[in-house]
Amino acid sequence: MTLLGRRRSKLVLFSSLVLAAGALVYAYLIHQRAQLIAPAPTPILYDRSGAFLAQIGHADGAGGRIDYGYWPLEQLPDRVVKATLALEDRRFYDHIGVDPYAIGRAAWQNFGAVKRRSGASTIAMQVARMQQPESRTFLHKMLEAGIGVLLTLRYGRDATLAQYLRLAPYGNGSHGIAHAARLYFDKPVADLSWAEIALLSAIPQSPTRMNPLRPEGLRRAVQRGHHILDALAKQKIIQADEAEIAHRQLDDMRMPALPRRPDALHLILRYHDLIENGEIAPASAVAPLIHTTIDLGLQADVTALARDYLDGWRSAGAQQVGVMVVSRQTGEVLAQVGSSNYYGRHAGAFDYTRTQRSPGSTLKPFIYALGFERGVLKPTDMLLDLPEGASGIGDADREFLGPMLPRQALANSRNVPATNLLRSIGLETTFRFLRDLGLHDLETPADYFGLSMAIGSLPTRLDRLMRAYGALANDGQLQDLRWAREQPQPQPVRVISLDTARLITSFLSDPQARLPSFHRYGTLEYPFPVAIKTGTSQGYRDAWAVAYSEKVIVGVWIGRGDDGTMSRMTGAGTAARLVHAVIDRVHGNKPGDIADARFPTPPDRKPMEVCVVNGQTNDNSCSQTLVEWLKPDEMPKAAALSLRSDASLNPLPISATAGRSQSYSLASTDASDPKIHLAISTPARNSQIWRNPEQPAALDRLPLKADVHPHVPQIVWYVDGQPFAVTDPDRPVFWPIQSGEHRFQIRLPYRDETSAMVPVYVQ
Repeated sequence: MTLLGRRRSKLVLFSSLVLAAGALVYAYLIHQRAQLIAPAPTPILYDRSGAFLAQIGHADGAGGRIDYGYWPLEQLPDRVVKATLALEDRRFYDHIGVDPYAIGRAAWQNFGAVKRRSGASTIAMQVARMQQPESRTFLHKMLEAGIGVLLTLRYGRDATLAQYLRLAPYGNGSHGIAHAARLYFDKPVADLSWAEIALLSAIPQSPTRMNPLRPEGLRRAVQRGHHILDALAKQKIIQADEAEIAHRQLDDMRMPALPRRPDALHLILRYHDLIENGEIAPASAVAPLIHTTIDLGLQADVTALARDYLDGWRSAGAQQVGVMVVSRQTGEVLAQVGSSNYYGRHAGAFDYTRTQRSPGSTLKPFIYALGFERGVLKPTDMLLDLPEGASGIGDADREFLGPMLPRQALANSRNVPATNLLRSIGLETTFRFLRDLGLHDLETPADYFGLSMAIGSLPTRLDRLMRAYGALANDGQLQDLRWAREQPQPQPVRVISLDTARLITSFLSDPQARLPSFHRYGTLEYPFPVAIKTGTSQGYRDAWAVAYSEKVIVGVWIGRGDDGTMSRMTGAGTAARLVHAVIDRVHGNKPGDIADARFPTPPDRKPMEVCVVNGQTNDNSCSQTLVEWLKPDEMPKAAALSLRSDASLNPLPISATAGRSQSYSLASTDASDPKIHLAISTPARNSQIWRNPEQPAALDRLPLKADVHPHVPQIVWYVDGQPFAVTDPDRPVFWPIQSGEHRFQIRLPYRDETSAMVPVYVQ
């Protein structure tokens, strides 16, 4: 063989190897890509009356575009199939994914043309391109052809066509004929007329140029739709009279405006998360419609009310608002306002119904409920709102109201009785109970929050509060909030007895019991039964109100996105006003309306007039009474409390009828022991104290009180290991509050006796 021959042989061999390698790579690529793949169908959300709420689309990671649709077809709609194939791929059922005749025609028409005049893409090739869009090069065309053939061989023609009708773009973000039929004409694809089918079948060729919502786009789509009808008539798929009617309807086609998403982006984002997390799923994948519990009319009204009221409070530093309205009987969410404006500059993008904040006093009803459940508390017990035992905790009015019935203590939202009740129940027990109610999911030790758990140190969210208050409103049955008809609804769980739930409801709905902290006929009073609790966090950072009536539970939070302070913005003075306006809207209440109604009463209790001074049933000698619901074994038989002139000098138990508890007992002395007993009665060990930055420095003090037995002339107070004051043990000392962890101790001058170290945490 000559040298030239050998070179030719090598070249042929090399070329063959290259071609073989190319063929292998080509085969591998089309094998890998020849799969029917589509995004999950995007649901359309409707409100409880069937009005459009939103679509939950798919984000295009590259361009940031949101696409909708991709609804599968339960079966191929015959008329849509014929209209689609009339111009797109007339020989679809005769070839195997590539149409040689169309390729030859395209090559002849395009040969020598300046611009491309004809294409040869089959339905199968278009499916390949839609599943993995790439630039329109010759190489990619070759890949699409191979994938189209393999798709047809692997899945069959009908499955490939169904995939096309699921993926094809129909303009305005819509993909798939089923979704387009719902989007443009609000009907199932099976109900489309020939004119509507022709119009929609025209759009995929160029969704932007044939956008039916633009006059020029609609004109082009109608023009191509006429070509489709002509082709169908020529193929004798439709009769002449049908074609004539369809042509006339197509000429008269006026596209309805697309449904607009309401001004409720936080709400829609919540539905997005519920769907993404699998908590809500459409009943049908073929028509993924979700019927929400939202009342769009109420949603719009609540949004307007929230913005109007917030505008009036901005001068006091308020910047944001969160509101929820829930059906009391069913737990269905009727309205949710996540912030004043999603696009507002004051952290409006945060959803404050899902943001953890200090709840102020809104957790107190659950502590009282737990006290009744545990037998720690009875309605006739006298709770002490006194400086002693307060552990540095006071009330916003900086006053103490003395002995009070539980009804008064809760209705007046007094801090000292609540914290003492919490101490009596136990921190860990209360912490677990609040977790069982869904108010938190923390694994932090209960000691971290301490007694201040009762007044707002344990963070929670508005939606969790709404769910927990639902248990009080529905006789102790805890049920999940319901967001959609398609949402699985587990059976309610009893977390509080019916007796306790109704008793707490009677406390929260008693206007007379709120005196003197809340005056009559203010924001907390209604012309029909409403149970309401307000809360204000330290530094006026959060203002809360949660109320429930016969129809609804309404919750409101007012505050700032930066957790800053407001100027004396209390729950009763602000959030309760907005709650009142929302409940009036729900009930259609007009000024002057009065309803003769009340909440259901505890079934095994009888109403009795009880003296607020001593907890005794009224014998006509008491001038101040309240109606209390009592069981037969709770009728008081002896004086509940005897106040002495020196009552303020010694620690008192949480309930005077319960006797002195171990944690409050006074030290006893053994005459044979010369040692002096030293103990710190205030502050309590491991107290969590919240410093109020709004309070003048002169008043921001912690009382230090000693328990010394027998009496000695002087003691020395030590703070953080340094002597702070020398004083008579019977006189309180006031320490200026400073943030951080501090340790207190008492010592005797010139002697070795010392008290136990008492750690305190100041925030």
